[in-house]
Amino acid sequence: MTRILVTGASGNIGRMTLKHLSKRVPANDIVGLARDPDKAADLAAGGIEIRKGDYLDREGLVRAFEGIDKVMLVSTHAFTDRNTQHQNVIEAAKQAGVRHVVYMPIIHNPESTIKLPHVTEEDIFAEEKLKASGLTYTLVRHPPFLENIQGYVGGNPLEKGVLTPAGTGKAGYASREELAEAHAVVLTEAGHENKSYSLYGGPAVSFSDIAQILSDISGKPVPLKAVSDQEYIANLVSAGMPEPAARFVLTWVQGVNVGEWEGQTGDLEKLLGRKPTTPAEFLRANYASLELGTKN
Repeated sequence: MTRILVTGASGNIGRMTLKHLSKRVPANDIVGLARDPDKAADLAAGGIEIRKGDYLDREGLVRAFEGIDKVMLVSTHAFTDRNTQHQNVIEAAKQAGVRHVVYMPIIHNPESTIKLPHVTEEDIFAEEKLKASGLTYTLVRHPPFLENIQGYVGGNPLEKGVLTPAGTGKAGYASREELAEAHAVVLTEAGHENKSYSLYGGPAVSFSDIAQILSDISGKPVPLKAVSDQEYIANLVSAGMPEPAARFVLTWVQGVNVGEWEGQTGDLEKLLGRKPTTPAEFLRANYASLELGTKN
């Protein structure tokens, strides 16, 4: 019996990964880790053991990892001490006798000048720590999420148009749900040891492409309106986003505009055994929420 633990059980990616795992292996082989286990009560009700653990409590992590063979390290939030937290998980896993750690950094091009604040360098740090740990590892690198497109384009594109700084780059967005499903595949199948995957969706699209997709869906023109960086931030702030968060979103948009995530590895399709959801399919399925200007 292989016991698999997923950290961040009460968050989006962790929760989704656990649910996909439960479709592939018995629930008593699965463990979720949460700072507040009460927030994962629904998973516990489904037979998944939920253990209490905090990335900043290294000794507590060692206890939580007792009897675990594989750990899925769900990245913690930006603008926290990510280096300490991720290093604690890796070191605690090794001390507890875990054999294999799967980690989900953002896809990054070593030659790129794009550095997402509190993300890129911290992800590289964690990758290096994991590879140097002696543990078996798998890296499941993420592109931007399909769910974030609406936020990137200004919040209510059907009314205001797609409002972004100018740029022609594209991104191979993927949905959280399908990335989590790919995690479950890696965690439950052999053959992924010491490998790295870049989980691009497809096809890659630019903001101009997104404007055209929304035009096709809505049956009315949705223009692409280029704005300055300052105007872009001001628009997000006027929609209720705190300015530091708006500046953070801008760095992602700048990355898209220079083609930071334009790759086409086919890794996600291979892991899923089917083509991943396209941006057009995703946006059409979420047309009602886009029309209402709500956030996915």
